[in-house]
Amino acid sequence: MNLKEVLLNGLSFNEILKRFSIDRTNFTIRDEEVIECKKNLTRGDIFKESIVIQGKADNGPIFNFFGTLHYNLLNHLAVFELDSVEKNAVSA
Repeated sequence: MNLKEVLLNGLSFNEILKRFSIDRTNFTIRDEEVIECKKNLTRGDIFKESIVIQGKADNGPIFNFFGTLHYNLLNHLAVFELDSVEKNAVSA
């Protein structure tokens, strides 16, 4: 199961997407491949990493979500702890 799917299984992450009018299929995790490699090298059950998630709202603007990913590798559970949000206007 990839990281995006694990995050979408969590209620709190879906609430963040809903609050900013972002569709479940319209977001990306920056450097997701690097994060996947790092988590595979982790020795413990819990993986913690600062990440940026970028999502495009239905009405146009792009949001950057900065926060911490807490990932339980054993149970495939992930929580995104939101620190800040940056809104970028879409150029025409």
